[in-house]
Amino acid sequence: MSMELKKYRLSEIIETFIPGDWGEESSSSEYPNAVRCVRGADIVPIWNSDYDHIPIRYISNRSFANKQLKVGDIIIEKSGGSPTQSTGRTAFVSEELIRNATHLVCTNFCTAFRIKPGWNPKYVYYYLQHLYNNNVFFNFEGKTSGLKNLQIENAFDKATVTQIPIEKQNQIVEVLDILDRKIALNRAINRNLEAMAKQLYDYWFVQFDFPDENGRPYKSSGGKMVWNEVLKREVPEGWICKTINEIENCIITGKTPPTADEMNYGGTIPFITIDDIRQSLFVYSTERTLSKKGADSQMKKYLPKGSLCCSCIGTVGIIGFVGEKSQTNQQINSIIFHEDFHREFLFFSLKMYFQYANAKTGNILSNMNKEEFSAIKMMYPSIDLLKAFHNLVMPLFQQIDSNIIELQCLTKQRDELLPLLMNGQVTIE
Repeated sequence: MSMELKKYRLSEIIETFIPGDWGEESSSSEYPNAVRCVRGADIVPIWNSDYDHIPIRYISNRSFANKQLKVGDIIIEKSGGSPTQSTGRTAFVSEELIRNATHLVCTNFCTAFRIKPGWNPKYVYYYLQHLYNNNVFFNFEGKTSGLKNLQIENAFDKATVTQIPIEKQNQIVEVLDILDRKIALNRAINRNLEAMAKQLYDYWFVQFDFPDENGRPYKSSGGKMVWNEVLKREVPEGWICKTINEIENCIITGKTPPTADEMNYGGTIPFITIDDIRQSLFVYSTERTLSKKGADSQMKKYLPKGSLCCSCIGTVGIIGFVGEKSQTNQQINSIIFHEDFHREFLFFSLKMYFQYANAKTGNILSNMNKEEFSAIKMMYPSIDLLKAFHNLVMPLFQQIDSNIIELQCLTKQRDELLPLLMNGQVTIE
């Protein structure tokens, strides 16, 4: 490769910026156009090919004409972040994203841009990922009203990218895309496996068509239903009402070790927060980790693999499993299981409980202490039925767990390969 390759400032290779528009919640004569609006919170799901939760908003005819995004555009988060996470996360507008969204814009807390000809837009996207992974954008953040803002013009004037031949750009993109497609495929398989388990849960514990003693669907075959005064509904005969604490009584509220002591952090023990649960059903990788010193300072907060975590402060009802021995912060209550056959049943029962509670109130619940969490009431079937359900769905969850471990390896491989390809330390040949 020639040593005379030219370096360009990022600002020099951008054809145009496309500002965001949050629009309105409902349609009107002034805002008649329905669009999907990408927020900072949607960027990680987009990485995971999960487009279902991008909100629908309504924008004006002028915004509809001028702010819609197309394949090849890049979205960058300009406001948000956290003390340990910079702004500057990016999402690539792929054909798949456009197919799912039809009409797409980004919110005001993001902006989008279009790359000049002569560059593979996805090569530039991967380069921005490289900058983000190396914490470059921390150097270009300001703060207003407690919110971090990325100084995009300053950052893009300082960051430079080498223009290698377009054929080489295409080859690098192809290699990284292979890994990204495999990651996306694994995530899609996991969503399907969870959906299969959920379908069986609904059939047995919502429609009450679990197999009766003759192997026939219970309710559809005339199985006896009785009124439960506590639950205010009919349930199969013999089913009772129990609280979570009566089902599994080892419930742990997480805690944060003193942050003033830096020696409490940066070790190998995962420190699970709500965002970590959002990103993976089985949590292995966390944004922050604890040292042995930090974790041992609160020995009673350790959680073994397979424990069930549920967010109870902030956004309530985000649920996932501990992938390896971990601790959580105080926003999460966790169940350590004495009986394995409760695990998947409680997972789906709690998900349904919070979905119903949020739908009923019209709001996302914001706070639930340990006592309130422990006192959640739910129907409780026979132990034989719980064991039968566990035996059927456990292999599905084990496959999900295995796929997530593979995802961790693929993601690590991609992120380690990315800078080597970008810097020319590794070539496609």
